[in-house]
Amino acid sequence: MTRLACLVLVIVAAAVFPLVITNATATDIAVNAMIFVAAASAWNIFSGYSGYLSLGHAVFFGTGVYTVGIAARDWNLAGDKVFALLPLAGLTAAVIAVPLGLIALRVRRHTFVVITIAFFFIAQLTATNLKSTGGSSGLLAPVLNWTASTYNNPFYYAGLLIAAGTVLASFLIRRSRFGLQLRALRDDEDRAAGLGVRAMPVKLTAFTISAFITGLAGGLWFYFLGQAFPQFAFDPLFDLAVALMAFFGGLGTIAGPVLGALILEPAQLYLTLRITNDYLSEILLGVLFLVIILFLPRGVLPTAGEFLTAQRARLKERNRGR
Repeated sequence: MTRLACLVLVIVAAAVFPLVITNATATDIAVNAMIFVAAASAWNIFSGYSGYLSLGHAVFFGTGVYTVGIAARDWNLAGDKVFALLPLAGLTAAVIAVPLGLIALRVRRHTFVVITIAFFFIAQLTATNLKSTGGSSGLLAPVLNWTASTYNNPFYYAGLLIAAGTVLASFLIRRSRFGLQLRALRDDEDRAAGLGVRAMPVKLTAFTISAFITGLAGGLWFYFLGQAFPQFAFDPLFDLAVALMAFFGGLGTIAGPVLGALILEPAQLYLTLRITNDYLSEILLGVLFLVIILFLPRGVLPTAGEFLTAQRARLKERNRGR
């Protein structure tokens, strides 16, 4: 009941946030936070549950960006109609994930990381050199003549819907037989295969689901930002950010990536606004990643849970001693 009450409270708070907090900067940060809640949770569905750490999810994010941008430009869509392109962005990212997964998932974890990095650079160079993407000149989103005071609200609620759907999917996957198979692969792939887990289909399915959601997030990010350039649509810092969010909150948990995104993305944006050095926030992000890996390898939520469990055990022992 306590967990249910907390969940309802979080949902209500999220739903009324832009209605209560009307400051443009605050709602701008909130939109980005929702996008990264979805992206970090999607990354965790694959990497957190399977143990295969992907550093190439920016490929799917950028695919979503350019799918929405190119379709809106070529089909002359504007206003609310552009939101209808988001499922197409996710579908395109998922379609691309299938051949990439068939190649990358044939190898084990360490080699997989290297292959995903290679895919990322190939995608970035391709977007830079294709005429359809605008090359280095980038793409512009349709101009929106919305009311300034509530301009961010449609993007916020779209992001909230994607984020909530992603967290729900993460919950259902973790509690399902499919999620159990993913975690078995993470713990010992050879033993899981010996017990009947079909490794390639399971990993590829999770990889594709993760890509679909990341493509959705990328499409919304482009529409909200209003422009896209290859170096930002396919940004290596994106992969670092979503991985850090998942590690910070708790890799392989449901709430961990959500907590990480809600803390780290607003913090990074705040530092970017307050500090004139463009690279300081990235430096701090890298330092924080090292600190988390070294001192909180299981993440904040699992570590806090273990600490509370130990404290309760000690308290029971003391009460028995009395």
